[in-house]
Amino acid sequence: MLGILLLMDNLNQNETDKPISKSSDYSDFLVVGETAARAAGEVLKDWMGKAPVTEKGPGDFVTQADIASQETIESMIRTSFPTHGFLGEENQSAEDKPNPLVDSEFCWVVDPLDGTTNYIHQLRSFSVSIALLQRGKIVVGIVYDPLLDEMYAASLGGGATLNETPITVSQCRHIDQSLLVCSFSTNVQQDSIELKRFTNILCNTQSSIRRLGSAALNLAYVACGRLDGYWATSLNIWDMAAGTLILTEAGGVIEHIDGKPLQLDDPQFVAANNRQLLNQASKWLQV
Repeated sequence: MLGILLLMDNLNQNETDKPISKSSDYSDFLVVGETAARAAGEVLKDWMGKAPVTEKGPGDFVTQADIASQETIESMIRTSFPTHGFLGEENQSAEDKPNPLVDSEFCWVVDPLDGTTNYIHQLRSFSVSIALLQRGKIVVGIVYDPLLDEMYAASLGGGATLNETPITVSQCRHIDQSLLVCSFSTNVQQDSIELKRFTNILCNTQSSIRRLGSAALNLAYVACGRLDGYWATSLNIWDMAAGTLILTEAGGVIEHIDGKPLQLDDPQFVAANNRQLLNQASKWLQV
């Protein structure tokens, strides 16, 4: 792994050393990111149903499509922005190698195939996730569903869009009327806190709960109002960076599962369309 826990702390401390660019300065980044996401989506469609599969760990799969998608994204980004850092799920650097999160002012954080298990089974819920961080702060977020041709995009201070149309979160304010989604780790245990949180929500509210398999799409769906809330405690930075910005730019809220401000080095969170619903969900997620 990349030592993100310590390195992101350093980024957060230096985050205010220089002003972050205005949202209007991010247009070139958005264009390149969206173009790369579409190209990667074509790669995923081409490989679907025939990509060789290997297992990185228990229940943690990677396919040739993941690798080919990431190679496509990285090539396009490095061509346009050769001085930028690049952190992809499928090329995690060794501890003793330079870390792009701290060695570059700008760093692209990429999940080339979010929802690999769905993809392997040809279940139509997976995505490409691309975020751009500037000194540790998310300034561009892109989530692309290649099968539905849905491009979710946001820039810091510039709002969020779905296929270039502005999006906003839903108006639901009561958890008993909400549609929620959650993520579990691949090796969840019967006595785990994750299951306790799930049963707390299930047994103490009238909300409907789903587990869809793509964290990036989950956040995008809350952003556009298809879902009302989402919680997860077993993700990595590349799973949620892009979706987090899309959510907040669409008017949503997100915080650490324990009620603290969210830190990218500890992506355990509860997200919702508004503070009222988030507080209701958080009540039952405290275990």
